[in-house]
Amino acid sequence: MTDHIAFSPDRHALLLLDQRFLPDREESFVCRNTADTIYALQTMVVRGAPAIGVTAAYGCYLAAREACEAGGGWKEKLEGLLTELESARPTAVNLRWGVERMRQKWRELGDISLEALLSEWLGLAETMQAEDIEINKAMGKNGAALIDDGDTVMTHCNAGALATAGYGTALGVIRAAFEQGKRIKVIANETRPFLQGARLTAYELAKEGIPVTVACDNAVGHLMKKGMVQKVVVGADRIAANGDAANKIGTYTVALAAKAHGVPFYVAAPASTFDLTLASGELIPIENRTPREVTHVGEHRITPEGVPVYNFAFDVTPAELIAGIITEKGVLTAPYTDAIRAAIGGK
Repeated sequence: MTDHIAFSPDRHALLLLDQRFLPDREESFVCRNTADTIYALQTMVVRGAPAIGVTAAYGCYLAAREACEAGGGWKEKLEGLLTELESARPTAVNLRWGVERMRQKWRELGDISLEALLSEWLGLAETMQAEDIEINKAMGKNGAALIDDGDTVMTHCNAGALATAGYGTALGVIRAAFEQGKRIKVIANETRPFLQGARLTAYELAKEGIPVTVACDNAVGHLMKKGMVQKVVVGADRIAANGDAANKIGTYTVALAAKAHGVPFYVAAPASTFDLTLASGELIPIENRTPREVTHVGEHRITPEGVPVYNFAFDVTPAELIAGIITEKGVLTAPYTDAIRAAIGGK
């Protein structure tokens, strides 16, 4: 699955499989400018750290086309649009990484025309998309060695092809193990309130014939106590320099249950997801999303009118709960500060 992020050169538009409607229907959302891209990022048309990074790269190209309207002042216009784009969501570091990589290319090119910059940026965005797929496959191969024949693997949220340019991080590990002929099963936690596990992870795995069962988030402890989970593999939206990892809300609870029941808990993420400017996960900004995602299912209200809700989109799992961090450069183990610096320091 690699066509969920597709650039149309004829239409000068980015076509995104709208993940809000899965698995009921497959429909594309069209991004033609910065506002469209920001909307897609903020409303979860596209989500998942690597996919956000690739979308941001194409978003920079669309911003440059939009800056054409500014005439002689296009550089100032473009800088403003890039600032808006990289501020669209706070937690996933890949958004800032994607925009900064495009900015760096602009700096390297020096005094260049807008037309030439457009050509260079489109080529770089396409390269970043292809790179992400290869990175995920390398990560999958590294992580598959941790999965034994007969294992049932639990995952939380969706860290599959839909969350990346293709193949997946956590689901990439599962895919690689399955492709190696290992007889594995998957438990996909539903992941309230947006139900990425129930809707997206189950959708991906079922399409590929990988055995998957959806579980309520609050069944995690029970399933582990019953010996029904041998490994946990999740993705990450940002990893601090000490190995603390931010992922979808509820991941920390899964990690605590895994620790209590002796189940190895692994995080799968590419080098671009590490933020070495943050000493620990305490410094990772946590997005607080609209209450409506909690108060409603579709158009139906499920909470009393006027009752406030918490809708933090992410939580941080401390490094001491993580058995290993699976990257394209290998599986990192504690002490994480040293391992991350050695493997990821130069990215």
